[in-house]
Parts: sequence; C-alpha cells; structure tokens
Amino acid sequence: MRYYSHVKRSQSCIVVGAGPAGLMLGLLLARSGVDVTVIEKHQDFLRDFRGDTIHPSTLEAIHELGFLDELLALPHQKAYQLHAEIAGRSATIADFSRLPTRAKFIAFMPQWDFLNFLAEKAGEYPRFRLQMSTEVTSLRWDNERVVGVNVRQGDRDLVLEADLVIGADGRNSIVRKAAGLDVQSFGTATDLLWMKVSKEAGDPQQAMGHAGPRQGLVLIDRGDYWQCGYVLAKGTVDTLKAEGLSALRARIAEVAPLPNDRFEEIRSWDDVHLLSVRIDRLKTWWKPGVLCIGDAAHAMSPIGGVGVNLAIQDAIATANTLAEALREGRLQTCLLDAVQRRRSFPTKATQKLQLMMRSRKRAGEARNTRSRKPPLFMRLIARSSLLPRLTGRLIGIGFRPEHVRTQLVDWTCSLKGPHRQKPHDDALEDH
Repeated sequence: MRYYSHVKRSQSCIVVGAGPAGLMLGLLLARSGVDVTVIEKHQDFLRDFRGDTIHPSTLEAIHELGFLDELLALPHQKAYQLHAEIAGRSATIADFSRLPTRAKFIAFMPQWDFLNFLAEKAGEYPRFRLQMSTEVTSLRWDNERVVGVNVRQGDRDLVLEADLVIGADGRNSIVRKAAGLDVQSFGTATDLLWMKVSKEAGDPQQAMGHAGPRQGLVLIDRGDYWQCGYVLAKGTVDTLKAEGLSALRARIAEVAPLPNDRFEEIRSWDDVHLLSVRIDRLKTWWKPGVLCIGDAAHAMSPIGGVGVNLAIQDAIATANTLAEALREGRLQTCLLDAVQRRRSFPTKATQKLQLMMRSRKRAGEARNTRSRKPPLFMRLIARSSLLPRLTGRLIGIGFRPEHVRTQLVDWTCSLKGPHRQKPHDDALEDH
C-alpha cells in the first residue's frame, strides 16, 4: 500500500499540466488574486515537435496583458499567409493580413521559449506556484466531489488539496481518465511523422504546407532548419519502417520542394517522431471539483495548428468565468458547466472544419496513394481570392475569440448568463 504525506495549502486551484493552457490559466488566476498551483510532470519544457504556432488571437491576449513586445523580442518567424501546393500549383489557403488584431501573423516559436515566458510572467505573482517534476497519480475524492490530487514528487508521495482541480494535461490526460469523463471520438485517417532538416540559402520561401500529389508534407520555417511533417495513412508506420529509412527519405523527397540529398540528414528512426492524429472531445468536461480544458477536453488534428490557440482560448474563458468565485471561495458546479457552454461551440465548429479539410478515403485507397486528391474544400479555397481570408480568420482567431478581462464578471447559475459588475479595487491588483 502506498502512503501519502499530507501537504495542506491555502490554494484555491490546482492546474495539472504546464502547457500553454495550464500556464496561461495559472497566470490569469494569480493575476486575479487566486491561489493557484500548476503541476508539471517533466523537469523542464525542452521537448521537440510540440505545437509551436502562436496564433494572432493568442498574440492579442498577450498584448492585452501588456507583454507582446517582450514576447516578440524572442526568436521567432512570422507567417502572414499559409500556402499549400494543390493540383500542382502553389495556393494561398489562409491570409491573416486583414485580421482585426495587432499581430496579423502566426508566430512560429519553440514552445519551450513560449512556456518559459509564460512561467516567468506568472511567477511575478506571489499567488502562483509552479511545481515541476511532479506527476499526478490519482485524484482525491470526498464522496462524489474531487478535492485534490495525489502526486509523486521524486521519491515522495504527496497530497495536494484544492477547491478545484483543472486538467490541462493534454490528449492523454490523467485527469480526465481518473475523473471517468466520457470521450466522443471522431477518428482520423492519418498519422504524422515529424523530423527536421537543415535550411540553406536558396531554399524556397515556404511558410507552411506542401501538399504533394501522393502524400501531404508540411514545412515550417524554424530559422536555421525546416520542421517537416509527413502525412501518412493511419496504421501504416510499421509497414513504412519495414521498407527501411531509405524508402521514407525517397517518399519525402518526391513531394518536397527541397533537394533530395537534404533528407540524407535523417540518419535513423530516432530522428523521426510519430504523432498519432485523432479528433475527440469530452461529452461533459467536468464533475464536481474537476474541469478539463484544452487537449484534455478536445484533441484536435494538427491541421492549421489550432490546438494551442484553442487551448489558450479555453484558459482565458476559464479564468474569466471562475476567477472571482475561486478567490471568494464560492465556486459552484454551474460555473464549470458555464465554461463548457462558453467553449463548446468553437470546439465543435473547429473540429467540424478540420473534418471537412481532411481527405475522405474510400476502402483500399489508403494504400493506393497515387489516387488521392486534395479534399474538395481545399480545392475550393485554392481557387478563391476571398476564401483564404475566411480561413485566415477561422485559423487565426477562431470562431469565438476570448479576451482578457479588465473588469470582473459575476456568473449566476441562470440561463441569462453573466452580469457585469463594477471592478473591485483589488480585482486586478498585482499582489
């Protein structure tokens, strides 16, 4: 039997997962005077091939917090448009130049830099705590309510208690599994192999997206190298490995706008990282004392790189809805439902759009890749001068962008929604 040491803190909220959603939520709650602890199982943020896109709506939220110039002082690349090769020609599939935001581009920035930035900003508030190398092993229950978490920290087993536990721990969330929340899966027909090759003078200007005639290839400009995403039919990676690494290099070279010898830099399968693509969402995001947001609530396809953006928007909506109740010790389950109701439409609409943008393969077509054509939706975008602006808006800011509140909102448990209150003197005080 495992014994836990009891650690009693006055924290109102525990956020599990120090990804974009978890750190943004921790920052916003601490900024609003809520005692919050963010827990992360890893010892640092240095992991390759995470979602490295920072969308215009996220940059707008950073601007609203007053940090935009500092963030953009970090190394990054800008994409004012996204392009793809469709039917043998280059086409603009998303245009961000007319968005009603300060930053009319996607910033490609290593996620560890972005997370370190958020952690440093959150750390300026004494009500914020970040505990790295701390892994949640289970939830703690009092009857039917979650009242904290059991964690492993080094060789110690600890108990952390809080009024609310928020799962922001990704698509393989231990929180949503431990809470017994039901998942609705929509499946996908593809997986993605991530790798990188060097960038050299004379390479084509390619912000993101190269859809070859046989397989899809995503190229992301990372300054001194290309981050490559090779799309393949789901469940075929073992067959590809059996063919050998040289076969993979040849397949990628066939659809890439780069010299063939560049892919000789992929020297072993250790240089190739598999992302199992799936689209799913929770039927209900919460139970008393626990709430899931971001990928823990809804796993997205990498199409458009919208997963990080949606997670950040969830975090902002969660803070806007729950901060006052958490600070004043009057959290009600109806407020957890209010978060889901607020974020349900943009989640469903975004997933619907992603399902429209993927190929619908007929039986046996997965292996006969030469017969594949881009989805009709993508071909329509390529032919239009207006649709790229629409997709730019949907990718860049989403169906329901959230904004950092400068005054508090009192959420009641009625169908009438929120009632705006005059800001308290200490509501946004930097403690």
